[in-house]
Amino acid sequence: MNHTEPQGSGKVRLDKWLWAARFYKTRSLSAEDIDKGRVHVNGATVKPARELRVGDTVEVRSGPVVRTVTVRALSGVRGPAPVAALLYQETEDSVAQRLANAEQRRLAPEPAQGLTQGRPSKRDRRDMDSLRGRATPGGEWNQRWSASLDDD
Repeated sequence: MNHTEPQGSGKVRLDKWLWAARFYKTRSLSAEDIDKGRVHVNGATVKPARELRVGDTVEVRSGPVVRTVTVRALSGVRGPAPVAALLYQETEDSVAQRLANAEQRRLAPEPAQGLTQGRPSKRDRRDMDSLRGRATPGGEWNQRWSASLDDD
C-alpha cells in the first residue's frame, strides 16, 4: 500500500488523524487542543487516544473558526495537502458559517489594528505635555537644581 493514499478502514487515534488531515502542524498540538476541549467527536468531548471511524463527525475549534467535518477516510500518515483533503468533507453549514465569520471580520476589523503607532516617542510625549500645560522636565531641572552660586 502506498503511504500517501488514505486508508479506507481500520482505526486511527484522533490526534494522529487531525495531524494527518493537516488541521494541526504537530501531533502534540492536536493532542493539546483535544485536552483543552476544542475538539468534539459526534458532539462529545473526547481524549486524544479516541479511535476514529469512517463516518464520524469531528468539530474542530481554532480561535473564532469552528469547522465541522465528516471523516471520509482514515490515515495515520501525514501526506501532501491534496491527499489530506481526501480524509474529510466539511459540512455545508460549517462552510457557510466559516465564510460568514470571515466576511464579518473583514467588515469590522479589530480596533487595535487601526492604530498606526505604539507608544508615543519622547518627542510626542513632550508635545503632549506642552499641550496639557505641563512644564518640560528639562526646564524644571534647570530651575530647581541650578548649580549657580547666584542666590537671587
